[in-house]
Amino acid sequence: MEWNEETANIIYASNDGYAGHLAASMYSLLDNNRNIRNMDLYVLSAQMCQEYKDRLVDMAGAFHRTLHVVELGDLRQRFDFEIDTRGFDISAMGRLFAPQVLPGTVKKALYLDCDTIVCQSIRPLYETGLGDALVGMVMEPTVYREMKESIGLGKDDPYYNSGVLLMDLDRWRGEDVLKKLLDFYKSCHGRLFACDQDTINGALKGRIKTLPVKYNYFTNYRYFRYSTLCTMCAAYREIGEEAYLEARRSPAIIHYLGDERPWIAGNHNHFRKLYEYYLAKTPWKDTPKQRGKERYMHMWWVFNRLTWICPPFRLWISRCLGMKLVDSRRKHVKSYYVKS
Repeated sequence: MEWNEETANIIYASNDGYAGHLAASMYSLLDNNRNIRNMDLYVLSAQMCQEYKDRLVDMAGAFHRTLHVVELGDLRQRFDFEIDTRGFDISAMGRLFAPQVLPGTVKKALYLDCDTIVCQSIRPLYETGLGDALVGMVMEPTVYREMKESIGLGKDDPYYNSGVLLMDLDRWRGEDVLKKLLDFYKSCHGRLFACDQDTINGALKGRIKTLPVKYNYFTNYRYFRYSTLCTMCAAYREIGEEAYLEARRSPAIIHYLGDERPWIAGNHNHFRKLYEYYLAKTPWKDTPKQRGKERYMHMWWVFNRLTWICPPFRLWISRCLGMKLVDSRRKHVKSYYVKS
């Protein structure tokens, strides 16, 4: 890639509820990638209010970057069948429509979830060749067996997290990947455990390139030993223990996966101060933490500590409770930003 000529395209998807998270992530991206001469940002808006759109445009402008807001409207209208996102905000589905709604001149892009913080240059990631793959993603070996079986994957097949996507949009358009994704989701009756993520994993099996863990480091994996993750999914051995430990020591992109979210009062997330630092640089700096879950946060902190101290305990919980844990956790995943 000729970095003095080609533009790095970055995509986010959000509504009002996640705009503050997006702002913190975007500030970290811009702050740590000043050396990239040409960068365009795209926000796929699920009915975000104009005030928030203007705030984000101004933030990008302060770094001499251009931010384009693409309004998706009511996302449910883009499906010709009923969908149930199982507690996830429907804005998560916005990433699937990127090749359709972005200009045809945008041939490659890096999608980032709103709950990420960029700690290093994205240049090595953006330069990664995809070969015949349609998208590059980081493996998530801790998903429950039931989730994988529901989309035709076996226990030891690789399963990927959709929080960071290196997308070949040109090939997506040429192969009409959006239709494949929607057809797969429809065949599952529009009801999957992790709507967009399961759809990508199921529909694009065999066409996903494995990216290094450091480019989507899940904060709750700080409590997992590498050997434990390989026990949960044999495909994870492809990563290699040294690469896993390097990501733990020096992650390039942090993803606040799990229950210990840094915007919830009482959380013990090891990386919470990074989120707080970047949020304080944005117009959402005075947003109070979400209260009322302090005991729940302490419970998860204890649970995560036990995962490190006694890995078989976590595996036993996973086998016994499985999707019951996922469904109960979904009740706690809510956006919290309101206009201010």
